[in-house]
Amino acid sequence: MDVDPLNLQSRPDRARYLRSALIPWSMFFAAAAVAAWLAWQLWRPAPIGDPLATSLIAFEKQDRLTVFSAELAPVVASDDSRLFGLVTSHQVAVIPARVDYAVDLGKVSRNRMRWDLESRTLTVQLPSLEVTRPNLDEARAQYLREGVWITRAVQDKLTRDNTKLAERLAVEQAANPVLMGLARSAAKDAIRQNLAIPLQVAGFGDVKIAVSVDGEAARP
Repeated sequence: MDVDPLNLQSRPDRARYLRSALIPWSMFFAAAAVAAWLAWQLWRPAPIGDPLATSLIAFEKQDRLTVFSAELAPVVASDDSRLFGLVTSHQVAVIPARVDYAVDLGKVSRNRMRWDLESRTLTVQLPSLEVTRPNLDEARAQYLREGVWITRAVQDKLTRDNTKLAERLAVEQAANPVLMGLARSAAKDAIRQNLAIPLQVAGFGDVKIAVSVDGEAARP
């Protein structure tokens, strides 16, 4: 004959026993959950100051931020005439150039930022992008010269003239609306990435960051 050591021969008895055994554990887990919640409320990071101040501090650490670079290849030509036009020379040059687009974060003051508490949105208005002076890579330049008699002095003059023309043309190409649009988009992405982490660390959580740039066309 089987012996029930707990004298639980019926299902109701077993159910009552299981309920009585689970009550202490339920109370334990409930108490642990409450303790964890209280600890989180006590130790969770609290927002330091306001989001505008936090953002400005993040900007101060970077000052000037390069957000985009473009590789250009200006094609220019120069002529030289000597001996009353009897000796002429012509040179075509392709000189690779690089320009960088940067944001001067030192110009971003509090009046260029706005915080909307209800939507948790930080709006930032950036100053116009700055385009650096073109960096010409004359070591990779390609030249095509035409002339009956091209002396060293003539060659040097043609090269200097083409270098000046290439720098001027690179500046014009850098202002192309397509390149400027790409640079502005890169600037917005960079600012959003550079502000998201400091705001989270400061305890503001997930914040929506809306960025615009001076000089860009307004959206309809």
